[in-house]
Amino acid sequence: MNVSAWVWAATLVGLTALLMVDLLIIGRRPHEPSMKEATGWVVFYVLLACAFGGWIFLTYGSRYGQEFFAGWVTEYSLSVDNLFVFVIIMSRFAVPRIYQQKVLLIGIVLALLMRGAFIAAGAALVTRFVWVFYLFGLFLIYTAWQLTRHGESDESDFKENLLIRWSRRVLPISEGYDGARMTTHVGAKRMFTPMLVVMIAIGTTDLIFALDSIPAIFGLTKEPYLVFAANVFALMGLRQLYFLLGGLLDRLVYLSLGLAAVLGFIGVKLIMEALAGNNVPFINGGEPITAVPHISIGVSLGVIVAILGIATVASLIKSSREPKPTERTPTPVG
Repeated sequence: MNVSAWVWAATLVGLTALLMVDLLIIGRRPHEPSMKEATGWVVFYVLLACAFGGWIFLTYGSRYGQEFFAGWVTEYSLSVDNLFVFVIIMSRFAVPRIYQQKVLLIGIVLALLMRGAFIAAGAALVTRFVWVFYLFGLFLIYTAWQLTRHGESDESDFKENLLIRWSRRVLPISEGYDGARMTTHVGAKRMFTPMLVVMIAIGTTDLIFALDSIPAIFGLTKEPYLVFAANVFALMGLRQLYFLLGGLLDRLVYLSLGLAAVLGFIGVKLIMEALAGNNVPFINGGEPITAVPHISIGVSLGVIVAILGIATVASLIKSSREPKPTERTPTPVG
């Protein structure tokens, strides 16, 4: 896939402009978006991603178009799973609803920066070392196994990592929020607000999810441009989707199992591709294994969509037959 420098530049400028619009909206008017507003933005970003995929089809061919859509659907699903953890963090630290947009936006910016770094490193590795696909594949299979063991996350599963515990122990943290600020004055003393701890929690969560998402996308396409675009479009609109879905997130009880199946499938696909192009000395004498079947990107796209569709429908059927859970009271930060 030969992507010219001006196409890269135009893509970066366009996506940066969209991000700046989001920043201006949040910076000028922090608020909880209405259902109509959230729906409009989510539909806009989904249609934008579809239009971009259509342009890839027309400009670079059906193979790369299918690779983009397979990567985007997978990354979007992983991003929705990421929202579960964001919901837990917001609840755990009792973030006021009107400031949750800002937290989400900063979390998305951090995710973009981290994934950008991982994409650059991953692209350099996969072009030089075929054996990296073995590691990526095994990592995805391990991640899938972990998802099947632990299932959906809830507030009782949230454990503060070392960085969060250190910040709460060492830094002077005020007891309450001061708007969306990360510092405040308590008397004559300047202190950090709990918002800083929330940002640390969101940032470390983004890092963990980036470790999962990058091997998954490289299992579907090796093109850095498509990897980057699929990740960016998967994160766009995530802020509005958070408010649009609301309680629906709790109803997607089989999403983790669906994602586990998708990641396991991509992991096996990566290992099969690694075997087909093998040059590791202790595997088949360093020679490729030609008998390994090739899974086309069209088949991969169909499998991914089918798995996620079945998981979503099964989740909604199961949740519709169960009584609604009682609402949890957020745990204040102390």
